Order: sequence, then structure tokens, then C-alpha cells
Amino acid sequence: MIAELVTTGSELLLGQIVNTNAAYMASELNKIGIDVCFQTTVGDNRARMKEVLTHALRRADLVITSGGLGPTRGDITKEVSAEVMGRTLALNDECAARLREHFARVGREMTDNNLRQAMIPDGAHIFVNHAGTAPGVAIEQDGKLLVNLPGPPSEMKDMLHRSLLPFLLEKYGAEYMIVSRVLHTFGVGESKLETIIDDLVRAQKNPTLALLVRPTGVIIRITAKAADEAAARQLIAPMEEEIRRRLGDAVYGADKEALEEIVGRDLKARGGTVATAESCTGGLVASRLTDIAGSSDYVKGGIVSYTDEVKGEALGVDRELLAAHGAVSEPVARAMAEGTRRVLRADYGVSTTGFAGPGGGTEQNPVGTVYIAVAGPNGTQAEKHIFTGTRTQVKFRASQAALAMLRRYIKNKDGSIPNHEEEF
Repeated sequence: MIAELVTTGSELLLGQIVNTNAAYMASELNKIGIDVCFQTTVGDNRARMKEVLTHALRRADLVITSGGLGPTRGDITKEVSAEVMGRTLALNDECAARLREHFARVGREMTDNNLRQAMIPDGAHIFVNHAGTAPGVAIEQDGKLLVNLPGPPSEMKDMLHRSLLPFLLEKYGAEYMIVSRVLHTFGVGESKLETIIDDLVRAQKNPTLALLVRPTGVIIRITAKAADEAAARQLIAPMEEEIRRRLGDAVYGADKEALEEIVGRDLKARGGTVATAESCTGGLVASRLTDIAGSSDYVKGGIVSYTDEVKGEALGVDRELLAAHGAVSEPVARAMAEGTRRVLRADYGVSTTGFAGPGGGTEQNPVGTVYIAVAGPNGTQAEKHIFTGTRTQVKFRASQAALAMLRRYIKNKDGSIPNHEEEF
């Protein structure tokens, strides 16, 4: 089955919001064997939207729209869809009742224009919106299926999984399933990583391999096609095992696992605690660690020591050390990690100090230079990194490197922290 995704809304064309809906829908539809061959974005213009939908229905069996189902005059997707499919719109009593119940439940006045959301094309299948107010619809005509989903991502995702995917599976079945396994790596560049698994990439058939650069590092996506999910995962398993064998500790997680989650799990398993001392990252390392539910079990706290004064008074960094080496230096990073570990009585201390840019930097330590240190039961380790990108990107990459360094320290009982670029 060939599908086309049509995302609607002038805000998408103006670049005011990022079109995440198309990527998400394509990913989920491909998993059940629906080939998404086309994606189109169109603004809130009746003539252009009608042209796009008409063209999409000529070349695809299934057309799915997202956006334009709300209560305002600019929400025209359902009206244009009905026109293209030769249907008339009428007020649906059940949809109208659900709208009234919703507004009564949240204690808000329901204005008359909200009833536009309850106007349903004749003969359409209705998808109840459990995450919002605008229902979705599916209209079938001459072997073609046109589906309207809401635009807000939370509403679209809920309706896609709760209603549309089961509807499509029941109606058409699934010829095959596509399953992907994503391995997260850190510390190995894309080109170096490819050389390590190049023979696997060249020999790929089913499953296939793809290397993709992300802010968190390089990911390796292993994708298999099979009759069902279990069969696809059986195809993926030996490939994943071989990649993990070759890359070792550079693979830190899989699928939706975040590095801060994995670090937290390692700390919790060992009954360890951590404290942070951050300069250039401004508390980002601590923020990411505490994003994980239950992190109070292992996060003692953090000190944002953005000035030399705070480094000295809060962390006990010697003023002579600061004067001799400067705040952005390995000795100061070490002293910061040891200081926060001591002051907050944690098993591990993590520090960051550097030039996030765009100003600052020296010939020895240019913009993007960040020193990271981890102090723990087996002494203190430090690393120097030079990151590229904007100030925000440098801060995030530094936080990722700090978490990766902490993870490696925890896992290596002798306190050594291997440098992956050198190791590979």
C-alpha cells in the first residue's frame, strides 16, 4: 500500500514550527508495512490544499493529513477533504455532545465556533480525540482512503496509536513488519565508526544498517523487515551482538535510553551518589541527571561555580591554583570535582569548566575548549575536549561528555577512563 502524508498549516511553510508530525507518522506507518512514498506540506489555502489532496489521491492509496481540524475559520482541512471526496458536512450529535462535556469538565465556556469540530463528512468513520477536542475522520471512496488527523503532536500521536493504526491493520492487515533497533554511541566519530563496521555495512541486506549523527553522538540504526515483530528482532539480534562486540563500551544504550538514565541506573545499582560542579554548562549536567524520576536516590546536589569567587568559596579551589592556571584548565577542573565531592559528601564529583563561546578563548584554549573531571574512590580523572557549534551546542556536548566520562569511571573499577578515539 502506497501512502502520502499531507501536513497542513501556513506556520509550517513560514518556518515558525518544525514539522515533526510527518517524520513520526512515517516511522509508525512503515512499521506496519505501509510504504510512505510521498510527503507534502500545504498552507491554509483552499485552492492549493484541494490541488494537493487531489494529486495525492491519484498517486497514493492512503492519504493522511494532520492539522486544520480546529474551531477557527483557518481550519479548513476537513472541509476541503470532504469536497475532494464528494461528501457533504453535517453536525454529528455525538461529537457535539463530547465537545460540550469537555468544556463542562474543564470549566470553560464553549463558544459556538467550536461546533465546527463536530461537522463530519457524510459516511466518514470517526476517530474520537482522547487528547483534545477535534475528532479525526476517515473517508473512503473508489478504493482510496483519506484520513484527517489533528495537528497538535500529542493529539496526533494519541489518535494514531489508539485509533488509526488498529483501524488500518483491521482493514488491510500487514504484509510485513519493519522493526528498527537504535544503538547509541559516544566517543567515536562517524568516519572512524564506519571503518570499524564497514564490512557489515557493505554486506547489508536484511537487516540494513545506517549511521546517523545526533547531538548525543552517532547512532547506528539496524532495521529488519519480516512477517512479524518477533521474526524481525531475531534478524536484528546477531547484528547487534556483533556491533556491540566490536565497539565495546562506546555503545552506551539502545532505542529511547538516554545517557543520564543509564548513568542513574549504574549509580543506583552500586548505591553510589554524585554531585556536580559546573561552570560553562551552567547546571545542565545536574539538570539532565535530575530529569530522571527517582534521581533523588543518587544525586546529592550541584554547584554552579560560574565565577572564580564561587569556585574558591563554595568548592575550596585554591586561589593560587586559579591564578597560576586559569579557570579553564585541567588542574582547576580536578579541584572543582574534588571540591563538590567533598562539600556535598558524594561518592563521585563531576566538573566542567570551559569557553562555550562565542567570546573568550585563548590560543592555548580556543572557544569550545572544555575540561571535564570526575573524582571518586579511585582518584580523579580529567579530559580536555574541543567542541564546535553554537554556545548552546557546546554546552550540551560538554554535558554529554561529562555524563559519558562519569559512566566510564563508574564501570571501570580501577578508576581508569579509556579514551575511545585513541582506543579505536
